[in-house]
Amino acid sequence: MNETGPYEFDANKYGRAASHQKEWGTRLIAELKLHGNERILDLGCGHGVLTAKLTELVPGGQVVGVDSSQNMIEAARALAADRLSFRRLDIDELDYCESFDLVFSNATLHWVRNHGRLLDNVYRALRPGGFCRFNFAADGNCSHFNGVVRELMTDARFERFFENFNWPWFMPTLDEYEALLVGGPFVEHRVWGENADRYFADADEMTAWIDQPSLVPFLRQIDGPERMVFRNEVVGRLLTLTRQADGTHFETFRRINLLAMK
Repeated sequence: MNETGPYEFDANKYGRAASHQKEWGTRLIAELKLHGNERILDLGCGHGVLTAKLTELVPGGQVVGVDSSQNMIEAARALAADRLSFRRLDIDELDYCESFDLVFSNATLHWVRNHGRLLDNVYRALRPGGFCRFNFAADGNCSHFNGVVRELMTDARFERFFENFNWPWFMPTLDEYEALLVGGPFVEHRVWGENADRYFADADEMTAWIDQPSLVPFLRQIDGPERMVFRNEVVGRLLTLTRQADGTHFETFRRINLLAMK
């Protein structure tokens, strides 16, 4: 199949599988120091729940959420209000200029492969004195899932579907990301790591996360009955690999944090 373009996600399934992303984002939002009149851009807003939380911090400001997934934006627009709006936009095509005091992103930017361009676009979108606050996946993230998928991609049953496949995520080391910032336009920045390893409560919770969003880039490559065969193999192998004695399932989650000032 080898489709191109933005990934489409099932907003309802994603919402049920994204408890850890919500936890990370809620903590990030709680740490923000704002005056209350800022204009905020949320990159990769998904179904808009965290974007709505940002609006609560700026009673005199405005918040805009952008996402490339039509399904996500349609779900998010149910939350739209006077000071909260949503726009379907690929982050790679960010087109704002000195429009925001804060550019925020939680658990999204590992889906953006070219962070040099991203950082330039974010800098342009910020007003003088504005800042960005990001949290996204780092090197070592989802090591069990990635290992299982990479092995199956080379399986004789599936390898033809992945001949021209580009790995969907950018998950740098701290040093690699620091190197992108050094000499860049931001007047001040700080990059730091975070270990957010997680125990999923049971097989159902783990499976929900595998299906949405983790498997989406891979299943859209596969035509016919092999699609569900691939999906079931990934789920089965991963559940076996990650199962703990108490019935939970363990996966590695490693994060990069960025705070940068214009």
